[in-house]
Amino acid sequence: MPEPVKKAVSAFTKKPKTQEAKEGSSVVFEAETEKPDAKVKWQCNSKDIASGDKCEITADGNKHSLTIKALTKEDANVYAVIAGGSKVKFDLKVVPKPEAPVEAPADGPTESSAEPEQTPAAPPAEAPAEAPAEAPTEAPAAPTEDQTTAPAPDAPPAEEAQPPDTRQALTGLFTERPQSGEVTVGENITFVAKVNAESLLKKPTIKWFKGKWMDLASKSGKHLQLKETYDRSSKVYTFEMQVIAAKANFAGAYRCEVSSRDKFDSCNFDLTVHEACATEGFDIRAAFRRTSADGKEDSGELDFSALLKKSSSFLKSSNRAVQVSSDPDVDVWEILNHAPSSEYQKIAFQYGITDLRGMLKRLKKMKKEEKKSEAFLKKLDPAYQVTKGQKIKLAIEVANADVEVKWLKNGQEIQPTGSKYIFESVGNMRYLTINHCSLADDAAYCCVVGDEKCTTELFVKEPPVQIVKNLEDQMVMKGDRVELECEVSEEGANVKWEKDGVELTRDESFKYRFKKDGCKHILIINEATKEDCGHYKVKTNGGESMAELLVQEKELEVYQSIADLTVKAKDQAVFKCEVSDETVRGTWYRNGVEVKPDARINITHIGRNHKLTIDEVKPEDEGDYTFVPDGHAFNLSAKLNFLEVKIDYVPRQDPPKIHLDCMGRTAESTIVVVAGNKLRLDVPITGDPAPTVVWTKGEKVVTEGDGRVHVETTKGHCVFTIEGTERQDEGIYSVIVRNPAGEDTADINVKVVDVPDPPQSVRIPSMGEDSCVVQWDPPVFDGGQPIIGYVLERKKTKSYRWMRLNFDPYPETTYEAKRMIEGVAYEMRVYAVNGIGMSRHSPASHPFVPVAPTSEPIGLSVEDISDTSISLKWRPPERIGSAELEGYGVEYCKEGTDEWIPAMQGLTDRTTLVVRGLTTGDKLQFRVRAFNMAGPSAPTTLAQPVTIREIMQRPKIWLPRNLRQTLVKKVGDTVNLMIPFQGKPRPKVTWSKDGEPLSPTFANVRNSEVDTILFIRKTDRKHSGKYDLQVEIENVEDTASITLQIVDLPGPPEALKIIDVWGFNVALEWKPPKDNGNCEISGYCVQKADKKTMEWYTVVDQYRRTNCVVSDLIMGNEYIFRAYAINLVGLSPDPCNTKDSAYIQKTGIAYKPPSHKEHDFSEAPKFTHPLVNRSIIAGYNATLSCSVRGIPKPKVTWYKNKMDITNEAKYRMLSKQGVLTLEIRKPCLFDGGVYMCKAVNDSGEDIVECKLEVRPQIAKEEKKDDKK
Repeated sequence: MPEPVKKAVSAFTKKPKTQEAKEGSSVVFEAETEKPDAKVKWQCNSKDIASGDKCEITADGNKHSLTIKALTKEDANVYAVIAGGSKVKFDLKVVPKPEAPVEAPADGPTESSAEPEQTPAAPPAEAPAEAPAEAPTEAPAAPTEDQTTAPAPDAPPAEEAQPPDTRQALTGLFTERPQSGEVTVGENITFVAKVNAESLLKKPTIKWFKGKWMDLASKSGKHLQLKETYDRSSKVYTFEMQVIAAKANFAGAYRCEVSSRDKFDSCNFDLTVHEACATEGFDIRAAFRRTSADGKEDSGELDFSALLKKSSSFLKSSNRAVQVSSDPDVDVWEILNHAPSSEYQKIAFQYGITDLRGMLKRLKKMKKEEKKSEAFLKKLDPAYQVTKGQKIKLAIEVANADVEVKWLKNGQEIQPTGSKYIFESVGNMRYLTINHCSLADDAAYCCVVGDEKCTTELFVKEPPVQIVKNLEDQMVMKGDRVELECEVSEEGANVKWEKDGVELTRDESFKYRFKKDGCKHILIINEATKEDCGHYKVKTNGGESMAELLVQEKELEVYQSIADLTVKAKDQAVFKCEVSDETVRGTWYRNGVEVKPDARINITHIGRNHKLTIDEVKPEDEGDYTFVPDGHAFNLSAKLNFLEVKIDYVPRQDPPKIHLDCMGRTAESTIVVVAGNKLRLDVPITGDPAPTVVWTKGEKVVTEGDGRVHVETTKGHCVFTIEGTERQDEGIYSVIVRNPAGEDTADINVKVVDVPDPPQSVRIPSMGEDSCVVQWDPPVFDGGQPIIGYVLERKKTKSYRWMRLNFDPYPETTYEAKRMIEGVAYEMRVYAVNGIGMSRHSPASHPFVPVAPTSEPIGLSVEDISDTSISLKWRPPERIGSAELEGYGVEYCKEGTDEWIPAMQGLTDRTTLVVRGLTTGDKLQFRVRAFNMAGPSAPTTLAQPVTIREIMQRPKIWLPRNLRQTLVKKVGDTVNLMIPFQGKPRPKVTWSKDGEPLSPTFANVRNSEVDTILFIRKTDRKHSGKYDLQVEIENVEDTASITLQIVDLPGPPEALKIIDVWGFNVALEWKPPKDNGNCEISGYCVQKADKKTMEWYTVVDQYRRTNCVVSDLIMGNEYIFRAYAINLVGLSPDPCNTKDSAYIQKTGIAYKPPSHKEHDFSEAPKFTHPLVNRSIIAGYNATLSCSVRGIPKPKVTWYKNKMDITNEAKYRMLSKQGVLTLEIRKPCLFDGGVYMCKAVNDSGEDIVECKLEVRPQIAKEEKKDDKK
């Protein structure tokens, strides 16, 4: 076979194509180069063409053209265009002018127009799935610009041939969806999808599929191109899928999917491919054009499909009378397939086959049965399908029960790590079990046995995400925190939240927060407002759930109402009230008239307190006073009474007196005030003349120095006020009143209470698999009130959100936090709570990771034992957890004691250990524990104690099964043979070859206590022979033999010569090669070559005889032959060529078969039995049936309420012998509606529909009531 030639990079972006034109017309060949300054040269039969009257050469940038005018028969030649190192050949075919006009058929149109080269899919259609995977083949004789094509006489009108309207509403991400379309074989079509990226944070990802699973991204090539563009002004992505030179197998259903983060949209559409119409000027030579990609005429593979379909268009008349078959539906392939070889020539003449050799070559491929596998008795199925999360078992049956198999995934060997892949070998069966299948397991799998392999494809189907727990309606108060929670069927699934039909996003104000916790999805609204009322919906690709949120205004509570006042003239009147909301404002009224502030009237609002102060009360100030809070339907009222007192002046003196009967003083004469609030001590005093007032704290007189303290004295009262009390304001205050008549003193104990200080020293003393124990110290200052308890919060180290663990105060200083994720780093902090409130949070604890000790090691056993040592082995624990395994600890104790002694210092990371320094005869028990950061695991011990004493063992060689027969290796390969043996004490190992000791320069030998290795780095033929291995302990020995055969490529056959030539046959004979490569010659490969092209083709392969007959040669050609010898290694490096050549004489026989007209059996679809209206009960499977006929078999589509349900998993469509059945699995009330069945083929379409009513099930209690 000729060696493949590396393809050079072409200098042309557009190449000229072979054209066919009529005699006397003009033709234009166009070419485009990559570089605009490239020099282009045109040739005809390898001679340069100069521009003139006959041929015109033009160049415009990178575009070049050759125009040939007034075509004659002499212009039909092979042309070429050359640019740089690239040369492209093309043909010009000149058709003679018809002598008389050809009458058009009566039932066909008289005029026709050429199909456009590319059909822009106004309704875009689907791309082919299987087309790119096929070898590129050249379509037979596509019509050119100068030709015209006539539509088939029975073609349906354009209006009737339109596909069903599958356009969908523009919802989701698509702004323009790809639409179904039609195309003729050999033409192009483009499908367009547009996505508006204005609201997307990330570039959308698009995928094109054929059917349900085949991704077209990997099929791009000659017949399929995928493009994308972006318009920055409109922010619209345009995705195009272009089908080039469409084929009949491109037709089918397609799907386009687009996704961007948690957004997803898809669209289904169809592609219909019509057969190309026959032309009157059909060229029979086009049917024999080879499917070569390198532009050569005689290379590639012949495609006769067009010749067989249109054989009637190029049969010519003849004066010679010949028997012709009149059957219009003759299948020549079927005739040749069942005919004996002696009838091939007769059939070729009868049906106009001019290249019988090419057809028989293809027929041989069709008849060729699949070679029976020598390694496999049962292979894998072509494809498997499994649901995500499930497991699947792949099974094969091998011929040799002892053979080793390898499993590959996408060409990479699968390693047996963890519990993901399980390899099993039961007799001749080999199993691969894949647990917990994910989308990453959707791949091609291959099982390899030696040089043979079988492959399959695994499709992992992702089930739709269902909503397991629905949203619940909620009613909250304004300002409360809202959490809408749902639970889905799969962890990590994407959901979409909507409010009143509008999608919710994480905006800049962080109004909405989205939380994922395993299968739970939570929508959090901080400080709900009236605008948050509405219907909230959560959507998945498998369902949706909706809930209503109602937000109500908080009821305003009155902590202190205003009271009636009786004041005297020129006194001060103060109305004061306190409400629960600091933000609420209000209005004061007197006798229904709003009170306006002035010089005497002062209105204040500080926090929750509202105050109306009237200085120097006058008689007109008397009346009913009302306070109305804004936005609330209630008010507070009180009455102001004016007291007019007439006092006769009697000059006298009264000593001062302090009257401490005010509210707010406790039984212990202690006034308690919360830090930050205002302290107001209003002490009534009497005395005449008016006494002076002095306030002291301890021995220090209190003044208004710092601005927080105010001392005010009025007639009958002295007021001491501290704004925003602090902890240092606590103490005993004394008030002293004096006048000329005497003095009085009173002490007032003031206690300032506050929230406590933060707790101290938060620490994590211990951890579990999903929990930890938190400890802390009480706060230094309890705020003057006893500590009620503590509140704890935790967060992930990489997160910013703290989550509260308890809502009721926890009284202890040790808390066990649960429901944590193993292997994730957390931090903890604590708040202290007293009767006043909650402290600031403590400093966060050091980050910690919840982990648990591993499970105990398994399989502890004794591997070896001697007089002073013992070798132990074990397997790792089944459950290790997320923490890294630090190592293993081994301990032992003597029988009858409980003291465990460490067998080594520290830990070992191996699963084997040799314990040395033991006392001979001791009976010891051993145990092993696994350690991680959480501590030691439970121990695993030996089943019974072990006595330390060496056991004698006879030598024994365990020769592997594959070495019990001759081991064949190629020259240059590496030989690495490991042969295990047993025996104690350590045996003596001896190697010899052909009875002589093995030299170290000949081969390397490495010995250990349990095995020996024979290593040859680079083999040669001298290494062939018999190798003997001897293992000896004292006088006891064991032997084994290994036969090694080193093979090489054979030499070429000898004396290849042509014995005889007759007809289309040549007889060859040769002798076997002198050098057989140290192995048997398995066969010969004979090749032939035409002396014109000198391209070699294999005639016979793996041929065991030394003579053969080469048949099916082409008359008029001269051939030479060569032969290769084949053995186990491969073909001989050099062939043996024939010295002479064989010329096949022409026979001069020609036959022109008659023509016949094919009958058209096509029929438009027609429903012979319609759908019937049905009424069914919800929950029970139902079917809708009808029957249809049509030729060819129509394509059937089912619709519900005019929506295509083909890809809906709930429905199953069946078709058998024209009877169509739609099965609806467990229908619900929403499945009622109008169902339509549509049948379409090339001849037309038909529709039938019915109504389906779904009735609810009647409960058992209702049935009993009805019976009563």
